[in-house]
Amino acid sequence: MLESVLLSLIEALKQLSYFGVILALTFEFVPAELVLPLVGYWVYQGDMNLYLAILAGTVGGVCGPLTLYALGRYGGRPLVLKYGKYFLVKEKEIDAADRFFNKYGSGVAFFGRFIPGVRTAISFPCGMAKMNVWLFSIYTFVAMLPVTAIYVYLGYKLGPKWKEVGPIVSQYMQPIGIGIVVLIALFLSLSMCGINK
Repeated sequence: MLESVLLSLIEALKQLSYFGVILALTFEFVPAELVLPLVGYWVYQGDMNLYLAILAGTVGGVCGPLTLYALGRYGGRPLVLKYGKYFLVKEKEIDAADRFFNKYGSGVAFFGRFIPGVRTAISFPCGMAKMNVWLFSIYTFVAMLPVTAIYVYLGYKLGPKWKEVGPIVSQYMQPIGIGIVVLIALFLSLSMCGINK
């Protein structure tokens, strides 16, 4: 029932094209795991360009967390606990994100995007800790780009079976995320070695 209402709302946003994708992800009233494969299906249908759809999804994937970051920064934990549920974030996810942030620092704005259950909630502790908003945005963009690309591309490839993307990705997201993190760390290490020579 709820899923059909959400899908109807997303279909209405489709009329706004790429801006509708950004809006749907900015206000996070619909999980990105549902929106992005559907956007891939729209690419499959020829209604959108694959690269522009990924860009719009990534921009929305940054704007949404910025909204949650602002709630954390300006409202603190009481506001987050009171209104987090409207962004589909449970208190236990906020607690897990808090622990993760306290343990690993600002890098969680990047790494947390690959961990189910932490992905959305991680923005709150970043805001509560008053992490630099530009650094938060950059980390979020760099992490959301491959995540968005995976969801949209799989939705595109599966076409009418786009609803199967969620279970497929949830099974492989953590290993994929770890692989992406390792590749980026390797790239940065090699870059630093080149700079130091």
